[in-house]
Amino acid sequence: MGKRLTRIYTRTGDDGTTGLTDGSRVPKDDPRIEAIGAVDELNSGIGVLLCETLPAEIRDCLTGIQHRLFDIGGELSIPGHVTLAGENVAGLEQQLDALNADLPALREFILPGGTRAAALCHVARATCRRAERRVFTLATTAGVNPATSHYLNRLSDLLFVMARHLNHEAGEPDVFSQHERRGSWSHIKYSPQRRRGRREHKSNTLNSAVPLHSYSPSRRDAQDEG
Repeated sequence: MGKRLTRIYTRTGDDGTTGLTDGSRVPKDDPRIEAIGAVDELNSGIGVLLCETLPAEIRDCLTGIQHRLFDIGGELSIPGHVTLAGENVAGLEQQLDALNADLPALREFILPGGTRAAALCHVARATCRRAERRVFTLATTAGVNPATSHYLNRLSDLLFVMARHLNHEAGEPDVFSQHERRGSWSHIKYSPQRRRGRREHKSNTLNSAVPLHSYSPSRRDAQDEG
C-alpha cells in the first residue's frame, strides 16, 4: 500500500462522491463503482463460503480466487490499469474441468441447494453473474480489460460446478426443476452445445464493444440468464 490508513473515516464521501486510486473522484453510483462494489460483494460471499468445512483443494482454490478478485477491484479502481491475463482465465478452466470430470452428465435444470456449502456456492455464483453484468455495463462506456470479463464468466461456471461437486462428495443428489411447473419452459432441455453457443456469441459481442487498449469481465448452468 502506498499509504497506510491511520483513520478509517475521511468525510470526503459525504458529498456523494468517492475517490479512485488514480486520485479522481466519481459519483458513488458511477458504473465503475457499481462494478467494484459487485466484485467486492462477490469476494465477501466467497469469504462466507470459506467459513464452511471444505476439502483442502477447494479451500486453496477459493483462496486464490479471492486474491484475483482483489486484483480485479484494483484494476477497476485505476482506469486503464491491467493486472489479469489470459493465463488466469486458463487456470480457472483447468480447475473447472478437474471438478467436473467425475460428475454425472447434466441434462436438466437444477435448483440451487443441497449442502450448506453448495448453497453458498450458488449464492456466490449468482453474485458473480451480477458482477459480470456490471463490468459489461462499464465496458460500454469505458475501457475494460477483456481478461477481467472472461475471468468472471469462467468463475461463475466454476462456482456452479463446485456446488455440484460438493453435493456429489456429500452424497447429495442434484435436485431437478419440476417440468410441470415451468409452463412454456417445459420444452427447453439443458444443452451444453446451446450454452457454448451462447457463450461464444456473448464473448464476441463483448470483444467488439470493449476497447482493447485498456481494461475490463456466462455460460453456465442452465438456469442463468445467459
